[in-house]
Amino acid sequence: MKFIILGKNIDVTEGLRSAVEDKIGKLEKYFSPETEVRVTLSVEKDRQKIEVTIPVKGKIIRSEQVSNDMYVSIDLVEEIIERQLKKYKTKIVDQQQNASYFKKEFMEKDFMDEEEVKIIRTKKFDIKPMYPEDACVQMELLGHDFFVFNNADTNQINVVYKRKGNTYGLIEPED
Repeated sequence: MKFIILGKNIDVTEGLRSAVEDKIGKLEKYFSPETEVRVTLSVEKDRQKIEVTIPVKGKIIRSEQVSNDMYVSIDLVEEIIERQLKKYKTKIVDQQQNASYFKKEFMEKDFMDEEEVKIIRTKKFDIKPMYPEDACVQMELLGHDFFVFNNADTNQINVVYKRKGNTYGLIEPED
């Protein structure tokens, strides 16, 4: 695996670089040697954040973890990515073009589906036409992080969502 390690508001010391390469390097058993791993370490006040992105032929394996200790964040992110890999292995196998990015041993090994996706509740509601700003207000009134609505401008289903820093995002379908 090839590491690209960047720091935002933090100097990437030899100790941090070594910790990242050792911990994330454990994932080497799943990937081919030329796989590129992008790691960004950042600090905001007490938040020690690590973001790991592994591009794999048109797909991205990604995790981000925050704690008050960078070494704890590094440990957590490795566990999450490993869990994601085991969980989505069958999907990778179904898309054989992506299989070349992973080691043969990983692709052939069966993993128990530790965290099978289960839908435990279904909600139905009337989707009324409204403007994105009105949808944001409705989302706030409901205390949700996202809100699905019919955009009065485009007559398409859209989603507004709450972002960090008290800002909002809008998801629209491509034309």
